[in-house]
Amino acid sequence: MEDTRLEPAASSTACAAPAMVDVGEADDWSKELDDAPATARDVSADEASASWPTASQVSQHVEVDVLKDEVLIESEVAKKRHLNVVFIGHVDAGKSTIGGQILLLSGQVDDRTIQKYEKEAKDKSRESWYMAYIMDTNEEERVKGITVEVGRARFETDNTRFTILDAPGHKSYVPNMISGASQADIGVLVISSRKGEFETGFEKGGQTREHVQLAKTLGVTKLIVVVNKMDEQTVKWSKQRYDEIESKMIPFLRSSGYNVKKDVQFLPISGLLGYNIKTRMDPKACPWWSGPCLFEVLDSVEVPLRDPKGPVRVPVIDKFKDMGTIVMGKIEAGTVDVKVLAVFCDDVKVNSAGPGENVKVKLAGINDEDISPGFVLSSPVVPVPAVTEFDAQLQILELLDNAIFTAGYKAVLHIHSIVEECEIVDLLEEIDLKKKKDADPKKKPKRKPLFVKNGAVVVCRVQVTNLICVEKFSDFAQLGRFTLRTEGKTIAVGKVVALPAAGSTAFSA
Repeated sequence: MEDTRLEPAASSTACAAPAMVDVGEADDWSKELDDAPATARDVSADEASASWPTASQVSQHVEVDVLKDEVLIESEVAKKRHLNVVFIGHVDAGKSTIGGQILLLSGQVDDRTIQKYEKEAKDKSRESWYMAYIMDTNEEERVKGITVEVGRARFETDNTRFTILDAPGHKSYVPNMISGASQADIGVLVISSRKGEFETGFEKGGQTREHVQLAKTLGVTKLIVVVNKMDEQTVKWSKQRYDEIESKMIPFLRSSGYNVKKDVQFLPISGLLGYNIKTRMDPKACPWWSGPCLFEVLDSVEVPLRDPKGPVRVPVIDKFKDMGTIVMGKIEAGTVDVKVLAVFCDDVKVNSAGPGENVKVKLAGINDEDISPGFVLSSPVVPVPAVTEFDAQLQILELLDNAIFTAGYKAVLHIHSIVEECEIVDLLEEIDLKKKKDADPKKKPKRKPLFVKNGAVVVCRVQVTNLICVEKFSDFAQLGRFTLRTEGKTIAVGKVVALPAAGSTAFSA
């Protein structure tokens, strides 16, 4: 990134709403089913309008030059590869406890701090929660015993630097979970093996199901399924219970688009006791498991490489002032170097940072109020489009009772780090996926549908009030996949298939 500056938006270049993460595209999007709000609920139209600048206000944008002739420079912290790992699953499955245990086992937390948390948890009569306090840092989360915001922490193995994204499991905070999953490279699905808890999370309406579907939609193509609480008194490391959970999860994971043999791995653990996390399972505790531990699985996960020479794309997830304007985000493509004021990886100042790194970038000549979460730092040579309309292929999951999906339907759009009120202005074509491959290209397309129902796949036109930065899914999947939610429920997932002509923000009439 050679310089960062504000310029008039002569074309559809620029800053828009928050960011999505890709770890590779699926062979069949219909199987893959291709939100990051700061609040724990969907936003209203008034709130959405207040959250983002109007089209006239977004007449300026941030652009970042690309390093053209330079291979990614290995920085001080980039000697190891970096991956974001999101912990997802039903509420009370033990995600924060596992995150805390990982930090303890990797030496990120000292014994004195653990003793302090043990006393604090005991004072609240919640002795088993002390490990979760490492990840759940605010008082509201500790009192309620549930994660609200996406917790962040870092640890390292022999080959990889990891950033933990501890996503909330409660259904009220699904938008925050979407925020975490949209930044992730790999996912750890935490399932409680305790009698009754797995069933609650897995049944219709449980967050185990919704989190898996959202993770796949948001580009998390590699999934580690950890069966937690195996030490619990109703389980006692029962192989029968482990096999029961695995046998029920595999068909569901397949139906959600995962290749179970290639992209999913199961393993039993105890997050509270730390069994099978950093070191392999003691045969005395669990004689039937001889497979790898969690650290080994994480270290061996392979994800597609991104192009360090591609056009810069850094969706902004947060900003703050510190002797200048600093933005936070994940580099989705391209390379950022110190020709901006400063680049930081893991709070360490570096010469260069490439794709996949979480960075803080200190910008020159930009005021704090000129940029917001959801803007995208991009290359002026290959700028990111900023539009108010786009065509999308949508998979309808589950509409609200008595609702039909037709022109005029309104929902909340979550695309990379953007949260915007949107409206479906036209249904263009319904797609029959079973007949799609055998379709005659000379055959005239079917007439436009008036409405569609649950399970349908439809191409439609989506309209928003404010300019947002998106890409065609085929060009840049991280900025081209999205979810639609309404009244706290995910009703559809989709991908951007067409944008207005260059220089235009909307399709011509």
